[in-house]
Amino acid sequence: MNKLSYEEQTRQLLAAIDIAITAFQLYSPKNWDDSIKQHVVKTYLSFKSDVQNPEPKFKNKESLRYSIDEVFTYFQEDSGDAVDYFWQQIKDTGLDFKRENKLVKILKRKKIKTRIEYDFIIDVLVPYQRERLIGNDEVDLLNKLLSDYENSSKE
Repeated sequence: MNKLSYEEQTRQLLAAIDIAITAFQLYSPKNWDDSIKQHVVKTYLSFKSDVQNPEPKFKNKESLRYSIDEVFTYFQEDSGDAVDYFWQQIKDTGLDFKRENKLVKILKRKKIKTRIEYDFIIDVLVPYQRERLIGNDEVDLLNKLLSDYENSSKE
C-alpha cells in the first residue's frame, strides 16, 4: 500500500469505505439495533467525506494512514458475517489491503513502533485480556512496551 501514490491510496480507501458501509447494512452484528447501525454508517460516511475533502495540512500519506487505521479497526479486530463479507469484497475487488494481526506482530518484535500501534494496544489490552485472547505473560509484556513507548516519546 505504501508504494502506491497518495491518489491511488485515496481511491482504494474510498472503495474500502463503500464496502464497509455495505457490510454493515447487509450483515450488521446481531447485538446492534437500527440506531447503532445508522450511527456506524454515518461515522463511515464521515470518514469518506474526510478522505475526499481533507484539510490541506492533512493531504499526505501519513494522515491517510490514520484514516486507513480508523476505517479498518473494526474489521481487523472483530469477526462475524460483516467482517467476512468485508474481507472477501476487499480481495475480490483487488484492493491492496490485507488483514493482519497487529498484536502478534508487536508481541513478536517486542517493540511499539508508532502512535497507531500504541493506541491500538491501549484499545485492545483490557478486552483481549477479559476475553482470554492474551495471557498474563502477554499482558505484562504489553504493559512494559507501553511504558517503554511512553518514556521514549517524552525524550
